[in-house]
Amino acid sequence: MSKRFKIVFFVRFLGYLLFFTGLLSFVLVLGPLTKVEFEYRLDRLRGVKRTIPKIITSDAGSETLRSEQGQPIEVPTGGFGELKSAGSVITPVSTEFGIVIEKINANAKVVPNVSPADEKEYVKALSEGVAHAKGTNFPGEPGNIYLFSHSTDAPWNIVRFNAIFYLLREVESGDRIIMFYKNRRYDYIVYDKTVAKPLDTHFLTDKYNTSVLTLQTCDPPGTLLNRLIVRARLEGS
Repeated sequence: MSKRFKIVFFVRFLGYLLFFTGLLSFVLVLGPLTKVEFEYRLDRLRGVKRTIPKIITSDAGSETLRSEQGQPIEVPTGGFGELKSAGSVITPVSTEFGIVIEKINANAKVVPNVSPADEKEYVKALSEGVAHAKGTNFPGEPGNIYLFSHSTDAPWNIVRFNAIFYLLREVESGDRIIMFYKNRRYDYIVYDKTVAKPLDTHFLTDKYNTSVLTLQTCDPPGTLLNRLIVRARLEGS
């Protein structure tokens, strides 16, 4: 085997290795989000609407809820719901403290009282679900309920920390966001969506006389360039 042949073979091998490594990395990192995006677009094309049964009560001492028709609804114990639920019905991941956005099929546990200034604390919380900012209010209470799932500084962290709010940009005024807190359901109606700079923190500290839900994620996903802010009012307030 000549020296030139060995060099050519090595260069080709290295090229193929880099190509397939890059392809595998793309599939592992962005594959799940590509799937979410594709399925969302397909749902819109087919006119499929994801819904959640209206919960009216819970069985004492258990995680079994009942719908308006009296049928039991099993609640999973994990932190994240599947980004794609079976059929058109979404089963809430948590009714102790959880969020469901039917339009984008988002379904997650909410981790309470997380400090946005403590990276170690919020990174742990975001690996379990969506973070509730410490010092802000809770569903049903007058004031600002601040939830975030934005702390991704690189594309490979999108799936781990940002998948739940990845399609938040698709939410518009009039859309419904459902919160669960202590086994009670609270429906919030979106009234505002804006893109803000990272240093624009007034959305976190804003005070309200009514119950307002504020959601924050990164924009574009996987970057720290901007913040996408969605605000919603408690229905009927």
